Amino acid sequence: MRRLTVRTQIRGLLNNPAIGLCYVVGVSDDGLESDRALLDRASTAEKVAEILRTRIIQGYFKPGARLVEGSIDGALGVSRNTLREAFRLLTHEGLLAHELNRGVFVRVPSVDDVVDIYRVRKLVECGAARQVRRNSLQRKAIQRVVECVQDGEDAAGESDWLAVGTADIRFHQAVAALAGSERVDDVMRRVLAELRLVFHVMADPRRFHEAYLPRNREIADVLGTGSGAAAARMLAAYLDDAERQLVHAYRPKRRDLNAVRKVRA
Repeated sequence: MRRLTVRTQIRGLLNNPAIGLCYVVGVSDDGLESDRALLDRASTAEKVAEILRTRIIQGYFKPGARLVEGSIDGALGVSRNTLREAFRLLTHEGLLAHELNRGVFVRVPSVDDVVDIYRVRKLVECGAARQVRRNSLQRKAIQRVVECVQDGEDAAGESDWLAVGTADIRFHQAVAALAGSERVDDVMRRVLAELRLVFHVMADPRRFHEAYLPRNREIADVLGTGSGAAAARMLAAYLDDAERQLVHAYRPKRRDLNAVRKVRA
C-alpha cells in the first residue's frame, strides 16, 4: 500500500470526503514523528502562557508594561521561541499587544472592553448562580466560594489590597465554576485576567474592593442555602454597580496608562 504524507491525506479528505476514511486507515504515522518537537514546544508555550496569565491575575504585570524577552525567558528557563509563542497565545486572548519595532506590552483595555467583560460576566456568573440548588453535588463547589470570601477578608485584615483583588477574582471564578463546565472555567480564566488589568485603574484599591467584601459574603451565604435565583439577582446588581464604578474611573485613567507606556517604550 502506498504511504501517503499527512498533507496528501488532508488534501484527500478535503477534496473527497466520501472516501476520506480510505486515506486514513492503515496509513503509517512516520510522517508525524517530525512534529514531536513542535508538539513539545507548543505544550511548553501553553504552560508559560498559563504562568504569565496567572501573574496578570495576581496583579504582577500592569497595563502598559513592556515585557522584556531576555528577562522573562531567563527567569523561566525557556527558549526565546517558546516565550514568543506564549506571547502570541496571550495576544490572541487580548492580554498582550505586540507593536512593531517596539516590543510586547501588557494591553491597556478600552472602556468598550470593560463593558464587554461585564456583559460576559453577567451572562456566565449569574447563569451559574441561578442553577444552584440545595444538593450534595454542589456542596464542594459552594465551599470553594466561601473559602475565596474568607481569603479576601483575611487579606483585608492585613491591608493587602492587591491580595484582596486577587481573592475577589478567585471568588468570581468559583461562582462561575458552579456551572460545572470546564469550558466555562476556561472562558472565565481569560475574562478575569483581563479584569485584573482593569482593576489597576482604581487609584484607591481599598476604597473599591472594601465595599464589595460584605457583598461577597452575602452572596456566598445565600448560595449556601440553595437559593440560586436570589443569589443571581444579588450578583446582577453587584456587577452593575462595579461596572459603573470602573467605567467612571476608567475614561481619564486610560489616557494616563497609554502615556506611561509611550514613555517606557
